[in-house]
Amino acid sequence: MSYSPKLAAALSGATLRQLAHWRNAGTGRGAVLVPEVSARRPVLYSFRDLVALRTCVKLRNDASLQKIRRALDTLRDDLREREHLSEYRLVADGSTIYLVEPGQATDLVHRKANIVIHEMVDVLRPFYRDGRHIPDLLRPREHVAVDPAVRGGIPVIEGTRVPYDEVAGLLRDGVPAERIAEYYPSVSAGAARDAVDFADYVDSYDPPRDHRAAAAG
Repeated sequence: MSYSPKLAAALSGATLRQLAHWRNAGTGRGAVLVPEVSARRPVLYSFRDLVALRTCVKLRNDASLQKIRRALDTLRDDLREREHLSEYRLVADGSTIYLVEPGQATDLVHRKANIVIHEMVDVLRPFYRDGRHIPDLLRPREHVAVDPAVRGGIPVIEGTRVPYDEVAGLLRDGVPAERIAEYYPSVSAGAARDAVDFADYVDSYDPPRDHRAAAAG
């Protein structure tokens, strides 16, 4: 399963610029996240990467990138934790970043193993980032689902294997939502509307035209 940077951005809440910045760090030391599938063009992220990216986005609500990098260095170098970043529960409280485990949390910024009480955060659930609503990772819309076991994790219409973008493409070509069942019998009009709404949300992560023109030039 793999996700393009734009889809990874839409499902994680990170911007395309953040994704590029977070994965670029020489050989990987100090990088926030190096994509599992491919770190070179075409860059492709895994489902586990999406979970880790959502963690990073939530951390940025309360911590600087410098603190995040310091926390990750502590996690990887001092604590010798080598699992994928998605395997760890990390939370920030404005002053530091904790590795939260049952009954305790380790201060990764100040490198102190403290027993603390901290709110457990589910990074799969919806949240807000810079005023933007980041949807539930597994259910980004009521009738759109993300399941790593279905179509490699590409968002599909709930209960089907129909990719959301194929349905959205039909509506954008002028097919009424009420007639979508003529093309996909298992897709309702409501599901079709959700598909195009989610497609619009994903496309909102496209870079501005002037940036794309500059890159092309």
